[in-house]
Amino acid sequence: MDLLKKLNPQQRKAVAAPDGSVLVLAGPGSGKTRVLTHRVAWLVQEMDVAAWRIMAVTFTNKAAREMRARLEQLLGSSRARSLTLGTFHAACARILRREHEAAGIPRDYAIFDADDQLRLVKQALKELGYDDKLYRPQSMRGAISRAKNELILPGAYSTVSYRDEIVKRIYERYQALLKANNGLDFDDLLMVTARTFGQNPDVLAKYQERYRHVLVDEFQDTNQAQYTLLQQLSGLHRNLFCVADEDQSIYAWRGADYRNIRRLRDDHPDLTTILLEENYRSTQTILDAARAVIRHNPDRTDKSLFTQRGRGPEIVVHEAYDQDDEARFVVDTIARLTAQAGIRPGDCAVMYRTNAQSRALEDAFIRAGLPYRLVGATRFYARREIKDVIAFLRLIHNPAEGVSMARVINVPRRSIGTKTVTVLENAARERECSVYEVLGEIPAGLGTRAQRALTLFLKMVEGWVAARESMTAAQLIDRVLEDTRYNDYVRDDSDEGEDRWANVQELRNVAADYEDLTLTDFLADVALVSDVDSLGGEEVDAPTLLTLHSAKGLEFPIVFIVGLEEGILPHSRSLNDPDQMAEERRLMYVGLTRAEDRLFLTYAFRRTRYGESEYTETSRFLDDLPSNLVSGSWRQRREAKRQENRGTGVWGSKQGNSPSAVHNSQFTTRDPQFKAGQRVRHAAFGEGMVIESRAAGSDEIVTVAFEKVGLKRLMVGLAPLELAGS
Repeated sequence: MDLLKKLNPQQRKAVAAPDGSVLVLAGPGSGKTRVLTHRVAWLVQEMDVAAWRIMAVTFTNKAAREMRARLEQLLGSSRARSLTLGTFHAACARILRREHEAAGIPRDYAIFDADDQLRLVKQALKELGYDDKLYRPQSMRGAISRAKNELILPGAYSTVSYRDEIVKRIYERYQALLKANNGLDFDDLLMVTARTFGQNPDVLAKYQERYRHVLVDEFQDTNQAQYTLLQQLSGLHRNLFCVADEDQSIYAWRGADYRNIRRLRDDHPDLTTILLEENYRSTQTILDAARAVIRHNPDRTDKSLFTQRGRGPEIVVHEAYDQDDEARFVVDTIARLTAQAGIRPGDCAVMYRTNAQSRALEDAFIRAGLPYRLVGATRFYARREIKDVIAFLRLIHNPAEGVSMARVINVPRRSIGTKTVTVLENAARERECSVYEVLGEIPAGLGTRAQRALTLFLKMVEGWVAARESMTAAQLIDRVLEDTRYNDYVRDDSDEGEDRWANVQELRNVAADYEDLTLTDFLADVALVSDVDSLGGEEVDAPTLLTLHSAKGLEFPIVFIVGLEEGILPHSRSLNDPDQMAEERRLMYVGLTRAEDRLFLTYAFRRTRYGESEYTETSRFLDDLPSNLVSGSWRQRREAKRQENRGTGVWGSKQGNSPSAVHNSQFTTRDPQFKAGQRVRHAAFGEGMVIESRAAGSDEIVTVAFEKVGLKRLMVGLAPLELAGS
C-alpha cells in the first residue's frame, strides 16, 4: 500500500518526517486524523518500528476508537492491537496497574468518577465542619482538579487567601478519604503516573526504552500534567509527534493550556514545524471569515487556509429585534432551506455561547411543530433548576399538588429529610388530604428540628399563595428566589453554577412576557412547550442545537451562530481579560469553521437579560469580517454605522473629525422628529412602532419595529415616515 499516494504535499511531509520532534499545526478540516494514522502506519511499514514500541494518545475514547479502526485497515488487526493507543487516562491507568508498588498504591485501586469525587468532597466538608453553602462542593472539586493538573500536592498548595487555606485543608482531607477507599480520581491517574516517573528513574527508563515514538492528537488541549508525561516518555528517543491547532484551544476552563505549544518549542530547539493549510470542509468565504476573526490573537502561527471547493455563497448577517425574533428567523430559514431539494433538516446546526440561549430556540422549534436535537445538554424545561422553579410555581397555583410538593419541600435543603417526607405522606393518606394540609397540623413523632423547618416552610408557602392574585408570574419567581435563597443554592462559584443561574433568569424572562396574564396562563403555556415527546429523539432527522464548546470536532453543511453581541459572544467575563478574550476568539473560530457550505450569523437589537430588556452592542467579531464576505444588506448597515461614527450623514459628504467639521455638524444636527413609542406608517412596510431615533448630520435615523416586516433602520430623508393616524 502506498501510504502517501492520496495525501497532499504538506500531509506527505508530515507523515514521512524524519525522526525527531515534529509539530504539525493543522487547520480545521485539513485531515489531521488521516495524518496521525498514516504517520503511525508509516513508522511500522516504512521505518520498521515494531508496533508495540509506538504510543499514540488522544483526548476522547471516540477519537481513539476511530484511530484504531483506521489503523486496522492500514496495518491489519494483529499489528494494530500491538499499539499502545488510547486516551491519556487509559494509558496511565494501565501503567499504574503494572507499577503499583513504585507508585505506592494498591494493585486493585478503584477509579473514582465525577459523582464519586463530589461525594468525597462533601464528606470532607462535613468532617471538617465547613458549610457547603459557603464552600460549594463543585467549586472545591474544581480547585482540587486544577491543582492536580498542575501537579500540586496538598502540602504545596499555595495559600494566598483564607479561602485558599480552606481549599488546602479540604484537598488534604479529600486525598485521605481517597486513600482510605483505595481510590484514585481521574486527575490522580495523570498526576500519580507523572510523579511515579519522576521519583523512580528505573521505572521511567523502562517506558522510555519501550516507546521509541510517542504521538499525540489535539496537543493544544494538554494541561501541565499531560505535557510533563509526554516530555518524560519521549525523553530518551526524542521522537515526539504532536498534532495541534492553537486556534482551536477552547478548554482553558478545564486546565488546557495552548501555551504548551510555546513550551514545546523552547524544550525542543530542533523542532520541525509543518503547517496543514488545505481545508477539505468549508468554502473559501467561510475560511477567510475565520481567518479575519482569529488573526487578532497574539502568540499564534498564522495559517493561510485554502480550499479547492470555491468561494461559495456570502455569509448572511441578520439583525433580529429580540431573542424570540432571532429564534423565529432561525426556524423560518431552516424551514425554507429544507424545502429545497437536497437539503435535510439534519444538515443544519444552531450554535450559541451559553446553554441558557437554547430556551428561545427550543420554544420556536416546538411552537412551529418541528423536531430538533439538543447536543451536550438537557432540554431547557427538563433542566433541574428549571423544574425546581416551575414546581414552586405549581405549588403556589395548587398547594395540594403532591408531586411539586415532594420536589421542593427540601429544596434548597432545609432539614426536611426523606424520613420526614415519608411521615408526612403517610399522614396525608391516613387523613385523606394533601401534604400541604398535613403541614397545618404536623404529625407527632418528628424531631424538633424537622418540626421547626416544616413550620417555616409552611409559612413561606402560605405567603406565596396569599400574594398569588396580586403578583405576576415574574414577580412570584422573584419572591420565591429571594425567600428560598435559590441564588445561593444554585451558584457554586463554577461556570456550571453560573450557567444554571442564567437558565433561571431566562425562565424569569419568559415569565415577564406574561405581565397581563395569570399564573395559570403561564403554567399552561410552559406545560405545552415542555411536552416535547412527540418531537422525536436523537435518531430523528432534525437540526442540531449545541453550544460552541460542544461543536468542536463536528461539521455541518449549514451553520447558524446566534447571539453575536458584546457580553454574549464574546462573553462578559472576557471583556476586561485579554487571555479570556483570546479564548473567545478561538471559540468563534471553531464555530465558523464547523460550516461546510452556508453560514448565518445573527444578533438581536435588544435582549432580555437578568429580567431587564436592554439594547445590545453588536459583537466585535462581526466588525472583523471583511465586507466582501457578507451579504449586501449587512454591508450597507455597517457602512451606515461607520459613517455615523465618523460624524457624517450616512449618505452625506465626508466631514472627517477636524474641529471645523465638528463645528459645522453642530449647526446641521437637529432634534429627532420621531420619538420612541410613537406609531408610524411607511408606504411599503406598513405600520410599526418607533424603537429609537437619533440625529445623523442633517438627517435622522429611525429604528422601527414594523408589524409585517420586522425591524428596519431608515433614513427619514430617503424613506419618509408619517405618524400613524395623522
